[in-house]
Amino acid sequence: MGIAQALGEDTPFTTIAGSEIFSLEMSKTEALTQAFRRSIGVRILEETEIIEGEVVEIQVDEPTAGGEKTGRLTLCTTEMETVYDLGAKMIEALQKEKVSAGDVITIDKASGKISKLGRSITRSRDYDAMGPQTRFVQCPEGELQKRKEVVHTVSLHEIDVINSRQQGFLALFAGDTGEIKAEVREQIDMKVAEWREEGKATIVPGVLFIDEVHMLDIECFSWLNRALESDLAPVLIIATNRGFAKIRGTDYKSPHGIPIDLLDRLMIISTTPYSESEIQRILEIRCEEEDVEMTKDALDLLTKIGTETSLRYAIQMITVASLCCIKRKGTEVNIEDIKRVYSLFVDVKRSTQFLMEYQRDFMFNSLANEGNEEEEEDMEVDDEDDDEDD
Repeated sequence: MGIAQALGEDTPFTTIAGSEIFSLEMSKTEALTQAFRRSIGVRILEETEIIEGEVVEIQVDEPTAGGEKTGRLTLCTTEMETVYDLGAKMIEALQKEKVSAGDVITIDKASGKISKLGRSITRSRDYDAMGPQTRFVQCPEGELQKRKEVVHTVSLHEIDVINSRQQGFLALFAGDTGEIKAEVREQIDMKVAEWREEGKATIVPGVLFIDEVHMLDIECFSWLNRALESDLAPVLIIATNRGFAKIRGTDYKSPHGIPIDLLDRLMIISTTPYSESEIQRILEIRCEEEDVEMTKDALDLLTKIGTETSLRYAIQMITVASLCCIKRKGTEVNIEDIKRVYSLFVDVKRSTQFLMEYQRDFMFNSLANEGNEEEEEDMEVDDEDDDEDD
């Protein structure tokens, strides 16, 4: 989330988990291709004609004998004034935007879309009181009809879907994109290349974040190797918590479960555990987010627990400790609340220790079975030694 916010709204950011690739109703390489193309933006520049001016008057004629509404709209700039005839759709659009005399508006001639820019500064004294959301703008200068450059940012995947489905743009909302033919993508890439040469479009390389990348198999890694060589490849960020592990689909082990040839292409960022002060600051922020009041001693104890166990365990304790505080009708979480929660809910280390101590009391226990198998093997070895002595 931090990366996505730092990049801004126009930079595509896609995040997927490695296990998602195998749960989709399409091939693995198709799922990765769609993720890659979602992470590549195309900034399209186009000129459109608009009408921009201050509303002088809106007249709506009531229909007679079941006819449609008609009316007239008077717009002006600092240099001219013009009257436009209105149809039923334009009247409805004006009423929807709550446009009134004194508003500065723009009308897209191609689509008929009306946008209210604000209230004319010349009308600022018309009313004694106005809401804080009222925005005052200058009356437009020059002619009413102007040409304006509009920028649209879409991803390559959105263009793929629009051109590969009969329902076109609606397929994006349906979510049923399915597999897209390679021929469609080739034509789109050629068209985007033409737009780039003509100066109508620019490519915005985004970011593709793959979590649990060790869940991908050798076929996916091979595809990633080839895809990263493309001119349109986004920035790839992968995350894993594995050490030396088997590459899925092979019998070979590799660092992080990722093939060596792909690791060579990456800049590896190592992570370090949080310090005690950092853990305490994170817990403070989490308490503020959950509206939990906690004493200094309780926070120190919770920080110590987070250092000895895990940060996630300490974070989960905040809500439960707050409930304990509410039950005793307290106003702040104190040490006793933290101790009570710590005694009720065990962390991974204590749970593992409990299982090791009482493993033989469970119905199914692989460790006990392994121990019995080792004892049987030792007995067989002893028997063989006795036979050899005889």
